[in-house]
Amino acid sequence: MKKRPPKFKTDKEAELFMEKDLTGYLDPDNLFPATFEFAPKAKVVNLRMSEGLFEAVKRISKKRGIPYQRYIREALELSLKKNGTKG
Repeated sequence: MKKRPPKFKTDKEAELFMEKDLTGYLDPDNLFPATFEFAPKAKVVNLRMSEGLFEAVKRISKKRGIPYQRYIREALELSLKKNGTKG
């Protein structure tokens, strides 16, 4: 089991901690790829879906730690990518 990071009282404490060697705190089982959204979100879409589908979307997005709207957007982007279309 890897070490747990300490609790910080100030941002300065966290900054100083981040300047140290953090190798002992890394656990490969807790690593996952991250995505970044740079394009501005200017279009609004109103989408109707069943309550069951919506609850499933919210459950999975919560498990992944992202807002459900971002999860829906990622699902659409993945579908477009699989079909050879760029969004």
